[in-house]
Amino acid sequence: MSDVCGGVIAGKHRNAPSPVRRNQALFLDFDGTLVEIVAAPSLVQVPDGLPRLLNELAERLGGAVAVVSGRPLDELVDMLAPFAGRIAGDHGLERRCGDGSVTRCRVHPELGPFRSLVAGFAARHDGVFLEDKGGSLALHYRQAPSLGARCRALVRRAAQASNGALAAVAGKMVIELMPRSTGKGRVIADFLAEPPFHGRLPVFAGDDTADEDGFAVVNRLGGVSVHVGGGATIACHRLPTVGDVLAWLAQGLAE
Repeated sequence: MSDVCGGVIAGKHRNAPSPVRRNQALFLDFDGTLVEIVAAPSLVQVPDGLPRLLNELAERLGGAVAVVSGRPLDELVDMLAPFAGRIAGDHGLERRCGDGSVTRCRVHPELGPFRSLVAGFAARHDGVFLEDKGGSLALHYRQAPSLGARCRALVRRAAQASNGALAAVAGKMVIELMPRSTGKGRVIADFLAEPPFHGRLPVFAGDDTADEDGFAVVNRLGGVSVHVGGGATIACHRLPTVGDVLAWLAQGLAE
C-alpha cells in the first residue's frame, strides 16, 4: 500500500489513535464502526447512550461531527435520534445539514436499468437480498456466502455496462452499485469545505472497503484515519472492535 500516514507507510502503522481534540473534525461510519454488523441491516441494535455521546462530541467540537454511512438517511435519523447533528446517508447522496434541512441528489439515470436485473437475481436465490436505497443498490449475501462470487460478478458487470457512470464497491458480505461520482471521500471533502468543518484537521473512523477512499482523503490532509477490525487498509490507526471505538470517542470528552 502506498498511502503515507504522517510519514509512515500505511499497513505498518497500527497504533490506536489519540483521543479526539477540540480543533478536529470528526467523521464516523455507522455499521461496523458505531454498531455491530448483524445478519441483516434491519436487525442492528444501537448501543445505549450512543446518540447522547454523539451530541456531546458535536457540542465539544463546535458542531464538527458527522456520521457518514452507506445506509439511507431516513434510517440513520431514526436510529440515532435524538442526535441532532450532521448525517450523510447513501454514501453522500443524502445529507442532513446542521439546521436540520435535508438535501438529496437526483437518482442517477444509469442506475434504473439495472434495478430489475439485480432484484431478479436476489428473488431467485435464497439468502440473497437487495437493499434498494434509491440512489444505490446493495446486494447482500451474508446468509448465502456461497453465492458471493456470483453476486460480485453480477454487480461488476452492471458497473462495466454503465459507460463509466456507476461503480461496484465490495463490502463485508455485500456489493453495491452506486454512482461513481459519490463516495465517502467525496462526502468528507465536501464537509471540510464548509463551516464548521473548514480549517479543522479531519478524523475518520470506518471498517470497510467503502471507507478506504475516505481514509485516502484524510491521509492526504495529514488527518487521523482509523480502521476498525482486521484486514488490509490504508488507514494509519486501528481499533479492534466497536466497543473500542465507543471507548475512544468517550475519551475525547474527557480531554
